[in-house]
Amino acid sequence: MSQADTTVESLRNLSGYLGAAKRTGVDSVFLPSDVQSNIDTTITKLNSAASKLCNTTEKNSNRIDDGLDSVRLALIVLAAVMLCMAFLGFCNLVIIGWILVAGTFILCGVFLLLHHVVADACVSMDEWVQHPTACTALDDLLPCVDNATAQETSSLTKDTTYKLVSMVDKVINNISNLNNPPPQLGPLYFNQSGPLLPVLCNPYNTDLTDRKCASGEVGLQNATQVWKSYVCKVNTAGICITPGRLTPIFYDQMEAAVNVSYGLYTYGPFLVDLQDCTFVRDTVTDISNGNCPGLRKHSSWIYIGLVMVSAAVMLSLILEMDLLSCPVCYEPLIRKGPTGLNLQAIYRSVFECKKCHQSYSSNIQVCFCV
Repeated sequence: MSQADTTVESLRNLSGYLGAAKRTGVDSVFLPSDVQSNIDTTITKLNSAASKLCNTTEKNSNRIDDGLDSVRLALIVLAAVMLCMAFLGFCNLVIIGWILVAGTFILCGVFLLLHHVVADACVSMDEWVQHPTACTALDDLLPCVDNATAQETSSLTKDTTYKLVSMVDKVINNISNLNNPPPQLGPLYFNQSGPLLPVLCNPYNTDLTDRKCASGEVGLQNATQVWKSYVCKVNTAGICITPGRLTPIFYDQMEAAVNVSYGLYTYGPFLVDLQDCTFVRDTVTDISNGNCPGLRKHSSWIYIGLVMVSAAVMLSLILEMDLLSCPVCYEPLIRKGPTGLNLQAIYRSVFECKKCHQSYSSNIQVCFCV
């Protein structure tokens, strides 16, 4: 469940970054309209995938919890009733005792079935890890995100990052790094001067393959820190009165663009994991290695313990039944005295015939019924 929550949170964060990228602009320069349209479509698919994953895993988690809670309650009730009967004795509660024996055997069968289900599930997990593309019941427990949606999101994320960085670099080259621009340029003029502003490193080529930064470029992770030293002080008209290549407004806009680009870029490995369902494979592997051995062992302990309890209660009931017969009329004898099967209770007991009402002490030899 925790892995599903992490994946859902990442999907929604990615959706948020894409939405921010659509609204991000520098000096009234925004992403192309076709990219913005693709972002809207992808955001809808991401939110749908996140909701489906969240709802499915939550429903399955509740089912598993309800089943385990029912079994736990049955074990607690059984243990409490057995303890009470041990104190009260079985002689006056024979019918209830046999009902408990039957219930215990049924519960034992349930745990035996659970033990085999756990074993089969663990084997299935191991096989699924080796062949994750196979359609199995595990797909319903922790479904993979649709591969087409993951691929489309990965491609759009790279394309959006590439275009955002290109947009920032275009502003840097065409506006910030202009030398001695005439005031007639209007918005393009803010008395920019001083050392040239380093351009932003684009992590992708035009074909969206990975690209290494060239000399003099600043990376997404530290660009905003480097650019701070290029911000000038401005007057009320927004014109630089000190040397600098960026006004505070320009810097804020470029900082927002860089933060969004870096956020989208860092989700690259996550999107790769979505495409090949790595997050589900990792979860299944963790369960198989960390939980399966303990589940197998403890489930077997429980059903073995239930078998022993059932056998012990059944033996106690059999010993409490009328197994002795009167030597005169051969009718069963009834034991009267303290409850329990300890020696003190037996020595203080008296056996009485149902038919002739003849009484016998515990040290008199009588015949067993055959």
